[in-house]
This record gives sequence, C-alpha cells and structure tokens, in this order.
Amino acid sequence: MKSVEQYRNQKVLVLGLAKSGVNAARLLHKLGAFVTVNDKKDFDNNPDAQELLSEGIKVITGGHPLSLLDEDFKVVVKNPGIPYSNPIVSGALEKHIPVITEVELAAQILEGELIGVTGTNGKTTTTTLITMMLNQRNNAGKAYVAGNIGVPASTVAQKAQAADTMVTELSSFMLCGIDTLRPHIAVITNIYSTHLDWHGNRDNYVKAKMRITMNQTADDYLVINWDSQEWRDLSKQSKAQVVPFSRQGNSKAGAYEENGKLYFKDEYIMDAKAIKIPGDHNVENALAAITVAKLQGVATSGIVQVLKTFSGVRHRTQYVETYEGRQFYNDSKATNIVSTEMALKGFDQPVVLLAGGLDRGNTFEKLAPALKDHVKTLIVFGETAQKMADAGKLAGIDDIEFTENCETAVPVAWKRSNSGDIIMLSPACASWDQYPNFEVRGDRFIKAIEKLTGKAEEN
Repeated sequence: MKSVEQYRNQKVLVLGLAKSGVNAARLLHKLGAFVTVNDKKDFDNNPDAQELLSEGIKVITGGHPLSLLDEDFKVVVKNPGIPYSNPIVSGALEKHIPVITEVELAAQILEGELIGVTGTNGKTTTTTLITMMLNQRNNAGKAYVAGNIGVPASTVAQKAQAADTMVTELSSFMLCGIDTLRPHIAVITNIYSTHLDWHGNRDNYVKAKMRITMNQTADDYLVINWDSQEWRDLSKQSKAQVVPFSRQGNSKAGAYEENGKLYFKDEYIMDAKAIKIPGDHNVENALAAITVAKLQGVATSGIVQVLKTFSGVRHRTQYVETYEGRQFYNDSKATNIVSTEMALKGFDQPVVLLAGGLDRGNTFEKLAPALKDHVKTLIVFGETAQKMADAGKLAGIDDIEFTENCETAVPVAWKRSNSGDIIMLSPACASWDQYPNFEVRGDRFIKAIEKLTGKAEEN
C-alpha cells in the first residue's frame, strides 16, 4: 500500500455504507483522517454503523442532515448508488468539496497495476476471465478481482504488492466519482442503454463509461469492442493505444473470431465452440480477456486452459445442474433487456424463461424478437409481470404463466418443461421490488431448484 498523507488530520465524510462505505471508512481511519460516516438506516438496525462506532469512527444514522455540510469536510466519499441529486452530494459540490467513490480512494493507495473493466454487459465475466488468465503467468505477481464484482477495491488495494494486478470491475456509478484513477489497461465490453433513470439520459451514461479512459496516456491501452460504429467512434476520445476485439471480424489488430476460430492478431488461440460457457456474448467476453492477457504476456496455453474450464460467474448465465433432462441456468444478474437477449441467444434448445422484477417505467417490446426465436414458455413475476407478458404475447408465445416470484416460478417452469429444455432465470429487470439484490434473487432461485430436485432435504 502506498504511503498517502493527503487525508491525515483531515475531515472526511463517508456517505452511505454497504461494503464500499464500510471499507472506505476503515481505510481513511487507518490513513489518519477524522472520519464521519453518514447512513440513512437507523443505528439500532445498522450493524455496520455499530461496528464502525466501536472502532472509534464517528457515525450519524437515520437520515442525511444537511447540517453535515457545515463541518468543513475536505472530501466526500459516497456510495456509488447514491445519486448526485442527493442534497448532501449536490450541496458538497456547490461548496466545491470533491465527491469521489471508493474506487478512486483505492487507486490512490494501490502499489500494483490497475486494469479496469466497464461496459453495459459482460463486465463481471470479463473481469473474472482476465484475473484467471493473469494468474496463469509464471514468475509474476498475483492478480486480484475487485470493484463492482463484489470485492471492495480499497480492501484489495491494501494487500496488493507492487508486482500484483488489481482487475477492477467499474460501474458507471463508480466512474462518475473518479478523479485521478488511471488504468494501465481499460476495457469497454460494450455500451447499450441502461440506468437512464439514474443518469438522466443516454449521453450522460455514455460519458460516465468513457471516464474509464480519461486519465490514460499513450503508455496505456484501451481494449474496446469493435463491432459497433459508435464504439469505434468513442475510442477516438482516448489518448491510450487502442486495441480492438471483434466477434464479427471487423478488425484483426487485436483478438477476433473468424470462421468459428479465435485469434489474437495472426495467432490462432482456439475454436469458439470450445469455450465452456455458452453464447455469442461470452465469445465477446473471451475476446476481450484474450486481448488483455496477450498484452500482459500470458501464454496461449494458459488462456485456453481458462476458457475450456471456466463454467461461469455466479448469477451470470451460471449453469446450476441438469435434472431429468432439463438444464437449469441462473442469470439473475441480467437486470436489463440486452442482458436477457444475449443470454437467450446462447441457446439452441427451447427455453422456459423466468423473468420480471422492478418496474423502472420501460416496456419490453425490444425483447420480443429474442423471445420469439428462443422461448417456448414464459413465467413472469414481480412489478413488471404484465409488461413482460405483453412482450411475450407480441412474440407469439402462447404459454405464459404468472407467479409470485422467482422461487414459485421454479415448480411452474418444471411442469411446463420437457426433457431437453433449458429452464433459465434471466429477469431483464432489477431485483429490488422483491429482493435486496440480484445475488439474493439468484440464491433463492438455486434453493428452489434444490427443493425441486430433493437436494435441499439432503443437506
């Protein structure tokens, strides 16, 4: 960990807890700052706040009092999910108090190399693949996953040594709160339209994503999907060396697919069908990871070993099990239409799809073509159940069933399925109408499968 003196004896406000806030508060306390933590959850039901108070950190809970802005804070470290319309955040900016996210703090203390991964879809899988591939290197430091993947970057940055690499999944929310963060290699998997309720419009969302490269120089690399003219145009904003990847063979300057085979420049890597996780979107994720691995000197044999054995990230088109000829997949992290569309395109078999969740005001007509081509039965639940059913009718699906949630959907899906079918949870919606997060939703889905197959009773 780098020796950082800029926070010593300075007042710092950590706004919002959860994993990132708790770890940011502890790191700042360690760096000698006078830390105040502010969280809206009341103290009695806030074990994180209770622990931080016991460690000597000041905590204010139960709301966000504007009087906090009178305390002359040097910086505010906010939870990424808190919008800039929050009165404390907007008030701090009006007072010219810097507002950053925890990943910026982590980058300031990191001794090792930083690789950043962003994009609308594929971030978690690509981050994981890159980390696994880098750990195939001999006589090199260790690669760690961090960031939006669920591992606080500030924790990883404290243990990473100079020879190590922190492979960090960076959400648009996180990137809005960076200042000096500079990845040696930045990866943009793709950019579609999502989180527009938070960002206000697509232009703001795209600008947030592009912040991953704003501090890069000609000594760095931007690895970017080359299969959209928009993404190719966006790459011109970067000062880094641009290295493309393309599933459609639009460039051979990086990793690409041609006639079902994967290459890096002129070197054959492996057949696309040999990748263990299904779907064209996972070929794209693999190409992005191959590009980074090759830039970092990973041998082809190590790359192939990872891609042939990696069975998927939990909650992202995660294979759960096969029971009486049906394959179950958990794609709970599919919180938008494009994610579900990509997951469906990964299968040739008939799909019984479990979908629905938080209503953000959008409809699902854009999902209809993928539903038509891949889905035999649609099981819908949550706030968007009717909207999802309407998309299913538009797609010509006759078998549409309503149920309470993803758990009750499992036995319904089982009854409507046949041997050879895929039963997949891929909601196309956030989980917050019924579950704290997509991880809990996916775990409940898996438990329902275990109950169906009898495994739950065996444990």
